[in-house]
Parts: sequence; structure tokens; C-alpha cells
Amino acid sequence: MSDKIIRIGLADDEELFRKGIAFILEREPDFEVVFEAENGQKLLDTLATMDKLPDVILTDLKMPMLNGIEATKAVLKKYPQVKVIALTSYNTRGFIANMVDIGAAAFLVKNSTPKTVKHTVREVVSRGFYYNYQVMQIIQDELQGGQHRTVIDADELTSREKEVLQLICDQLTTQEIAERLFISPRTVEGHRNNLLQKTNSKNVAGLVLFAIRHNLVILDKGLY
Repeated sequence: MSDKIIRIGLADDEELFRKGIAFILEREPDFEVVFEAENGQKLLDTLATMDKLPDVILTDLKMPMLNGIEATKAVLKKYPQVKVIALTSYNTRGFIANMVDIGAAAFLVKNSTPKTVKHTVREVVSRGFYYNYQVMQIIQDELQGGQHRTVIDADELTSREKEVLQLICDQLTTQEIAERLFISPRTVEGHRNNLLQKTNSKNVAGLVLFAIRHNLVILDKGLY
């Protein structure tokens, strides 16, 4: 585990739940809860005043004034380096597909265990996103069934880029990909940047969506 302190923001209109999550996270030596917000508008207002942004935001989807879906869109548009984890009581395909499609880095139901929440935060910071097999399967079902597909020519991706893309979707870190392919981490980053550019993806989560949407990778249930 890295010595880096992970800065976390929380947005949820249920104060008891929000305080409980904050208490759980603050007990971890590598976590720091840097703010709490009771709605999406307060979340955006708080971010606008911060000199140093959080690494991760955990946000509820159903909140007054500005809901988590609209808040997430606004956060990722203005602060694309911030990772957003969606929190909800509604574990439905529609919620999951919508939040992932707009760029949420992970998805947690509110009855998740503290261990799962902490693991998800660390995985998102380490890998850029974290989707379990259920979420990956929903993404595959929803996105591959869509009508608006701009399939790139397979020749536009090199064989090495396809290998890297598969390993990214398998949720390996840059170091793990480098070791698997016997190349340097810098080379992995170069391939990732090329993939982002070729697929017109803004971040790794978007790259995963693109790969699944266009059936460029194979999902292995044993990996999630």
C-alpha cells in the first residue's frame, strides 16, 4: 500500500449515513475525508473553493437541489482528474448503466460492507476505476445493445495496444501490465495514451466503456 494520503469527499443528504461513512474512512491511516456535502450543489460549491481537490468523491445519486447524476456530470466536466464513486440504495441496471456511462469510476450499493467500500476507494485510486463482474456484465449488455456505435477499424489498434487494452479491462495496474508484457511502465503509459487518443476516451473508465461497447475485450468472471 502506498504512503500517499487519499483525499476523499462525501456527498449524501442522509446525515447519519454520511457521518457513518466518514467515521469508517477516517479510521484508515491512508484516508482523509476533506469535506462533506448534503447535496450536489453544495458539492460543486465546495469544490470551487478548494485549493487542493480530493482524489475521490463518494456521492449519493438521489439528493435534493442537485442530484448525484447531474453533480457527477458537472464534476467530471470541470475536474476530470477527480474520480467519482456512485453510492445508491437502488441496485438497478438503469442506475448502474447511467452512472458508468457518464464516467463514474465505481459503483457501490449502500449496504456494501465497510471492507468493500475501503477496497473500492483504494482500487479506484490505484487503477483509475473499479467495476465488479456484475457491473462489467451490465455495461456489456447495455452498451453492446445500443444503436449508436462508431466501430473503429481493428487495424487502427496495434496488436500490442489490443493486449494492453485487454489488461486494462482486466483491471491490472500499469506496473502489473508492464510485468505481464515484459515492457517498461513508461511504455505501458505510452500505449494507454495512444488508446485514449485513438478511441477519443477522456479517461481509463471511458476506455473500458469503449472496449466493451465495441466488443474488443473478453470479460473473465474469475477476474472480478
